[in-house]
Amino acid sequence: MKHSGGDLVVRALEDEGIQHTFGIPGTHNIELYDALGSSGVRPILVTDEQSAGFMADGYWRASGRLGCLNLVPGAGLTHALSGIAEAFMDGIPMLVLGCGIRQDVRMAYQLHDIDQLAIAAPVTKATFRPMTGQELYPTIRKACAIARAGTPGPVMVEVPVNLYLTRHEVQESDFCAPDPWHPPELTEEDLQRAANWLTGKTARPLIYVGNGAAGAGQALVALAERLGAPVATTIQGKGVFPESHPLFLWNGFGNSAPPFARQVAAGCDRLLAIGCRFSEVGTGGYGLTLPGPMLHVDINAEVLGRNFPAELAIHADAGAFVGGLLEQLSGSPEASPGAAPTALIAAGHSEVRKQWAAHRSGDRVSPPLFLDRLHEALGPETIFTTDSGNGTFLAMECLRLERPGRFLAPVDYSCMGYAIPAAIGAKLGRPDAPVVALAGDGALLMTGLEALTAASEGIAVAIVVLRDEELAQISQFQRTAFNRSVASTLPDYDLASLASGLGIEYLACKTDPDLDPTLARMRVIIAEGRPVMIDVAVDYGQKTYFTKGVVKTMLGRLPWKDRLRFVGRALARRISLTK
Repeated sequence: MKHSGGDLVVRALEDEGIQHTFGIPGTHNIELYDALGSSGVRPILVTDEQSAGFMADGYWRASGRLGCLNLVPGAGLTHALSGIAEAFMDGIPMLVLGCGIRQDVRMAYQLHDIDQLAIAAPVTKATFRPMTGQELYPTIRKACAIARAGTPGPVMVEVPVNLYLTRHEVQESDFCAPDPWHPPELTEEDLQRAANWLTGKTARPLIYVGNGAAGAGQALVALAERLGAPVATTIQGKGVFPESHPLFLWNGFGNSAPPFARQVAAGCDRLLAIGCRFSEVGTGGYGLTLPGPMLHVDINAEVLGRNFPAELAIHADAGAFVGGLLEQLSGSPEASPGAAPTALIAAGHSEVRKQWAAHRSGDRVSPPLFLDRLHEALGPETIFTTDSGNGTFLAMECLRLERPGRFLAPVDYSCMGYAIPAAIGAKLGRPDAPVVALAGDGALLMTGLEALTAASEGIAVAIVVLRDEELAQISQFQRTAFNRSVASTLPDYDLASLASGLGIEYLACKTDPDLDPTLARMRVIIAEGRPVMIDVAVDYGQKTYFTKGVVKTMLGRLPWKDRLRFVGRALARRISLTK
């Protein structure tokens, strides 16, 4: 039976359960868009392809369903590269459905003619270019399977435009799924070794989990309780372990964590690390001191012991490992209640809250109070997207989340402009959940026009613009290291007029007393199915633990001579300013 190239691609998308594509149509893929118009796959028109990548990213993180970038050749791909690279670095699967020049003619210098697969290769798990219509369906199905397997990531398929322009003979029997991917085998010997390692007479383990452990669910809680072990998470792993639990320590345990978290970690004698890879951002610049030997578990064998040595390494799916380990431990005695440092943890969290309360802002908005009230107003199912910079670390430290998929942040690629498009993708993936974008005023200037996408598509996200009129994270680093900031102050702009022009209701929150009425109005607007933009005059005067810890770690990694140069320069400038 004859099928158009567009119909074959759409059939593959539907069979993969893909419900949305993100992109901008062009001359090379109008046949595909025509097929999408008669399908169950909804194409979302974006204002810039960079945002398309962030939307597909947020869509997966919130829903666990695959998103698809629909890109024209050339600039469509290069514009989207930031979003693709963020997904690649953070382990987020997506189908990058590119379009290519004609392969059935020998003419040179075709429109948009660049080597797209070579460009995409460094930031994708795999790239494919089907050359016949018969290859379209199986190639896309295979690409989606690779994207989800192991450590997830983006996979690109470039479809030459001539395959869209022609029809192809494909039989119904050709529409079959690829062979399923199987996780690495977890042996009884592995589980027994892990159980013995964790339950020695003096064993006091610290558990450290990343987003790779998101599938462990309640078994992870049960494991921590059985071992009486405090649990720290990575930034991406926020919510993997419920943060109201008495054993929840912090998002990290090194220099970027508060003193009580470092004290608790130092009181442990070994580390069980599950589903994490000890990246630079996640560890606050590698600012960790392991409490003792490490047992490292991950689905990606390449990360095991890569940055910090592992005494025992197990290549396995985190959920399978945690469940299997619990069974192994079923005959061993549970840790006594007194063995778990729950009192010290509770006192530490209480002290942190007191310190935040003591630094309430007088003329601006206090971040801990704002985030607490915001979360309370929208409820525990709220999904927060953040941007590169202070907003991420403030939200990480102040919010207390109970489940994974509620904190979506650009971490290892740390790309500005993520929050607003990722929130749109998250809301499409989880229409039942409130979604909030926490965007800095610099990030808004990059991808803020996607608010128009939210308005036109009826996507009810709350866009919170954390305004301080500078690139706060960089400016803080500059002032700490150099006692001045350079090129990190933003020009002022009229956010109310911008919101009005984009068709979005605008709210202003200038001081703490504005919080309750502003948040009450926000709830009404999103309940009506409309997006809203909230201008928050955030007070960044109190540095996060993360910022202070990273500065300390980075300075400590320098040779003594350079440390003295940095400190001396900053002190000299401070003295000269006070004269």
